[in-house]
Amino acid sequence: MSAEGRISAKAAVLRQPGQPLSIEQVAIDKPGPREVLIRTAACGVCRSDLHFIDGAVPHPLPTVPGHEAAGVVEAVGEGVSSVKPGDHVITFFTVFCGTCEFCTTGRPSLCIDPSTRRPADAAPRVALADGTPLAPFLNLSAFAERMLVHENACVAIPKEMPLDRAALLGCAVITGAGAVFNDSKVKPGESVAVIGAGGIGLAAINAAKIAGAGRIIAIDPVASKRETAAKLGATDVLDPGDPGIVKAVLALTGGGVHYAIEAVGSPATAELAWNILRRGGTATILGIIAPGKAMSIPGPTFLTGKKVQGSLLGSTQFPVDMPRLVQMYLDGRLDLDTMVAETIPLEAINDALDKLRAGDSARSVIVFE
Repeated sequence: MSAEGRISAKAAVLRQPGQPLSIEQVAIDKPGPREVLIRTAACGVCRSDLHFIDGAVPHPLPTVPGHEAAGVVEAVGEGVSSVKPGDHVITFFTVFCGTCEFCTTGRPSLCIDPSTRRPADAAPRVALADGTPLAPFLNLSAFAERMLVHENACVAIPKEMPLDRAALLGCAVITGAGAVFNDSKVKPGESVAVIGAGGIGLAAINAAKIAGAGRIIAIDPVASKRETAAKLGATDVLDPGDPGIVKAVLALTGGGVHYAIEAVGSPATAELAWNILRRGGTATILGIIAPGKAMSIPGPTFLTGKKVQGSLLGSTQFPVDMPRLVQMYLDGRLDLDTMVAETIPLEAINDALDKLRAGDSARSVIVFE
């Protein structure tokens, strides 16, 4: 650490959308009030990162992407009370203030209070080696050896939890499992369809099994992903390219599913989620639909009592839900091992992004030394 308190760390930097990330040394500031310096142990490579990296969703540049991580606390700033040096933690990108209307009514994932960010005139949390500020990426910038975050962007977990598995909880698992447990509140025997068997979709499938869903239908165009979905609890697997996909779901379920969970992020899959619902069913849209695009719902179908809802990180109450998910893994109920397609070094990040573009990988996890 320098005399000014900044520390050098290796990171994957995005300078231009659609271009490969460059591996560079960045400078991370010392923790300020209510900030936590974390040594990153592992970070999942999520499709949501790809939306920003490829420019489908705009973001200030340059930046260090990455938002699904776990690590070890190295230092804390003034006023931090929730974690201490040496703690193992999971991070999450929807940092919450704890005092606004959303937080106090049990919806911390919707908090946007600016008090969790550094003031505009303060030094940047992360900068390039030449001092150029790096725009914070989803409050984390996790494709880096160190993260500097607000204390309400991380939660301590038991040290027996493997950090390369814990990282998945930071986005994919809390989103997919939260869509089942929190947004849908699936009851034993009810039917669930999950569209998209990537990391989020697989977590939703596994959570539906834990919840006791009677029928769990996985819908994905990639045969290997459908096989993985079956391992995680899907009772039926279907290809969305089948022109009779809606009729097939309706036939399997006697009129449609109670809950449809969309984990892709396109108008077509969002509309599919709506169309395969039974009367009174609920569709939860988890995928990021790009700006300028929208799903279309025929007006008369609202008379069937069906509902569509959005969700951010599965409406998770982080300090409570995340340790519970850790315990589910340690108890052998939550299967994170099957979700991990590969562990890679940071230098292989661009190859992992290419696999996401091709749609043929469940989850790549960066493991730091």
